[in-house]
Amino acid sequence: GEIDAVLAAHETVDFAVTIGHRLDSGATILAAYVHAAGGAVVDTAELTAFAERSLPAHMVPTAITVLDHIPLTPVGKLDRRALPAPRLQAKEFRAPDGLFEQLVADVFAELLGSAEPVGADDDFFELGGNSLIATQVAARLGAAIGARVPARVVFEAPTVAALATRLEPLKGAGGRRPLTSMPRPEHIPLSLAQQRMWFLNQFDTASAANNIPFAIRLTGALDVAALQAAVADVIERHETLRTVYPAVDGTGYQVILPAAQAIPDMTPQQVTTSELPGWLAAFALGGFDVAAEVPLRIALGQLDAAEYVLAVVVHHIAADGSSVGPLVRDLMLSYVARSSGVAPELPPLPVQYADYALWQRDVLGDEGDPDSVAAAQIAYWRATLAGLPDRIDLPADRPRPAVASGRGAVFTFEIDGRIRTRLEELAQEAGASLFMVVHSAFAALLARLSGTTDITIGTPVAGRGEA
Repeated sequence: GEIDAVLAAHETVDFAVTIGHRLDSGATILAAYVHAAGGAVVDTAELTAFAERSLPAHMVPTAITVLDHIPLTPVGKLDRRALPAPRLQAKEFRAPDGLFEQLVADVFAELLGSAEPVGADDDFFELGGNSLIATQVAARLGAAIGARVPARVVFEAPTVAALATRLEPLKGAGGRRPLTSMPRPEHIPLSLAQQRMWFLNQFDTASAANNIPFAIRLTGALDVAALQAAVADVIERHETLRTVYPAVDGTGYQVILPAAQAIPDMTPQQVTTSELPGWLAAFALGGFDVAAEVPLRIALGQLDAAEYVLAVVVHHIAADGSSVGPLVRDLMLSYVARSSGVAPELPPLPVQYADYALWQRDVLGDEGDPDSVAAAQIAYWRATLAGLPDRIDLPADRPRPAVASGRGAVFTFEIDGRIRTRLEELAQEAGASLFMVVHSAFAALLARLSGTTDITIGTPVAGRGEA
């Protein structure tokens, strides 16, 4: 509505409507449709410039299409389905100019996986960016210029040139110290996420709630010796896979073992097809005692001479969902090299997880220091969450058990295209992401079902700002 009001205020326009339009690439753009006032000629470039003077960058339409007539339904309302496809102006590639534009273009291309070069006038969101990647963009740029760059800036200035202009004044303003390899103290502390995992694990070492299992079916002639060597390569390369977490005076610490002490035996275990589901389940659901054993299990099941299943379980204290891809990649690259009789040539890792834990503690400081970042953040959340009920009382068809079973289920349903389009339009109008809109709807639903507005919704995030 705000966008339409601005466009309709131009002297050549008597009607305007703006919708979210999904491109073939999957990205969503703001597409505006206008009708000329009394025979006037609408100059879409001039109208875009007019909108830019009154609207934030993320609310300026990507495409403006002039309508010969306004399509209406039989009851006289706008027929959105009859609107033509927006007329997109093919952007002429303009090479990034200067260090800042080149920096932004390179970061966009890297994080969006763009096969084509990114130009100075290209828009982050039109290229397929979203709010999660925007946080990575901000962190990556901040690290490059030595400053804190808020993710909001990416929404406000989404083109390469505009974002580069916003970065220049920030250069050297100060940011977090860079994440680099660090000297190791006698007792390497846990990261804060590991501290939580360690406590939960030591509370119940038999629980599989924080296991991350996956299995890979291997068909054909398998070189078991090469696979054994590849597993050793990966464990040598990634310290976190060979780390145990014993306690010293009740506090968990990281102890990195030599690779030779953490390599599993990859001798194939004979398993029939009917036994396979049970074999995998037992393997995946076994607990870890991270204080005494490394957080990784790997086993090789053999179904027949040319059929194997590689089963892997990593504890959450050492990995998360984003870790599975790099882990499998490194294992496969090492296997290909070892099966050819050579050692893998993987580039050395600039940092290990222990370096990250030390860096995080240094950046946040001691929570006992009132001037530290940690103390300020804890104070903020303590105030924000004050008075929060232990749980929200939702109507349920079965009582809450005295002891949580850990069992769950998934309910799947479809949202039709019309509602999806309106959700995207609402997100565009509000300068928000689709996730934010759906999250808000979920919060409103929980509030109505429980009769309370004091609700906290947990959302999993990767916390991977640093490269």
